[in-house]
Amino acid sequence: MQKRISNLPFQGTKEQEEKLHAVIAKHKGEQGAVMPVLHEAQEIYGYLPVEVQTMVADGLGVPLEEVFGVSTFYSQFSLTPKGKYNISVCLGTACYVKGAAAVLDRVSQILGIQPEECTQDGLFSLTACRCVGACGLAPVMTVNDDVYGRLAPEEVDGILAKYQA
Repeated sequence: MQKRISNLPFQGTKEQEEKLHAVIAKHKGEQGAVMPVLHEAQEIYGYLPVEVQTMVADGLGVPLEEVFGVSTFYSQFSLTPKGKYNISVCLGTACYVKGAAAVLDRVSQILGIQPEECTQDGLFSLTACRCVGACGLAPVMTVNDDVYGRLAPEEVDGILAKYQA
């Protein structure tokens, strides 16, 4: 699955930028510094927008392509911000066969976002994942740590309403 670029504008603070520059300075000159710097950058910003990747590349003196390659290759990195409530719909085989695509479509329709996007108010983000390890409950959707199984698309409205309240 290709990672998307954020649908929201970057809103980093001066304080975050100063923290990132300190992290870069700590790792500058180390072999393989891109990976640990990206980990710490994601802790600072919550995700890795192109603006942050550019600061990392410039600060470490490596090509932006290298930073982008690492940030898109490893699944622990996100190029998009996460909402207060991160919704993940499993599209693994068991969930997909039992109708997970329709559940994902319903979430997308209600929130007006696609997978790897965040609502404008920052309340919800949506991810389509490969497996949550609850195949017996297929199809499965999680909202942060809450797990919803054996879902039908028409149940999504009520679930999301609990978090919107």
